[in-house]
Amino acid sequence: MPRLRHHPRTLRAVSAALLTALAALAALLTGTAPAQADTTICEQYGSTVIQGRYVVQNNRWGTSATQCVTATDSGFRVTQADGSVPTNGAPKSYPSVFNGCHYTNCSPGTALPARISGISSAPSSISYSYVANAVYNASYDIWLDPTPRTDGVNRTEIMIWFNRVGPIQPIGSQVGTATVAGRTWEVWSGGNGTNDVLSFVAPSAISSWSFDVMDFVRATVARGMAGNDWYLTSVQAGFEPWQNGAGLAVNSFSSTVNTGGSQNPGDPGDPGTPAACTVSYATNVWPGGFTANVTVTNNGPAPVDGWRLAFTLPSGQSVVHAWNASVTPSSGAVTATASAGSTRIAAGGSQSFGFQGAYSGSFAQPDAFQLNGTACRTA
Repeated sequence: MPRLRHHPRTLRAVSAALLTALAALAALLTGTAPAQADTTICEQYGSTVIQGRYVVQNNRWGTSATQCVTATDSGFRVTQADGSVPTNGAPKSYPSVFNGCHYTNCSPGTALPARISGISSAPSSISYSYVANAVYNASYDIWLDPTPRTDGVNRTEIMIWFNRVGPIQPIGSQVGTATVAGRTWEVWSGGNGTNDVLSFVAPSAISSWSFDVMDFVRATVARGMAGNDWYLTSVQAGFEPWQNGAGLAVNSFSSTVNTGGSQNPGDPGDPGTPAACTVSYATNVWPGGFTANVTVTNNGPAPVDGWRLAFTLPSGQSVVHAWNASVTPSSGAVTATASAGSTRIAAGGSQSFGFQGAYSGSFAQPDAFQLNGTACRTA
């Protein structure tokens, strides 16, 4: 049964933002992040700052039972989690740590909200500790909106389930599987009446991982649930408990958002300004099928690491198989991701890949390419 999910109302905003501001001021005055190892939060929407740049929040929105979290220098642990709620409905809470803005509570120095097309990468890492005597998921919550809003509910929510224990499921229904960031996921899609939700569920527990959040953002754009002109507003990581939950912990968390790409996909820049990249797209076409050999040249002064080339296949076209890169999904807005051993494009250098495709109707070539968020010219 799809669960309904209602997020905390803005009553929490004043106290949470005040606590964040005081913690940030302390860090500014001392020149260091305040120690958090003994900071325990039991207030329903209480929060504190760790590492001088992330917010830990108790975020108990689905129950009146007591919940407490203890912030550490690198993460947090759930120290008390009373009560339970039905497993076919919404969870009790979302104790979590985040980079960005959540109901007007913004982490110190955050680059968010940021326009998706202007984000080159958003590396994040997490280490979780799990317990057996509870029903919960361990999940990232990534929020997207057509506007750079810092309050209320955003339009689209991406969830990444690292672990699930007990008879629970994401919002909506499973719509298939997908490979994102080198891992295979169950994909669930639905809505809770206030926002759309796209969930990526690991088939087995992941206790720690370093990855690029933008891989999931681009997969969401490719499914039509967001646009490149939308904004990434927050990157959150924590737990959704239904029953118990004491002992769950985020041992460490990091989140960085690297901006600097083109703010308008397909716009190579002002007249006379050299593009940072050039794409050569050579095809061999026959009735119903084709091959494309693609060469990406880095025109910039610095190497491009972990390169990804985004483009949209014309209507009626699909990828059958690819070489020297992975190309996902198979149609529509796709992203070519570097294969192991060829993830860097040196300054002035290039990388090539290819794929075989099928098409119906008349054949056409893509008309725009973006390298890690930066628009390229075509050769």
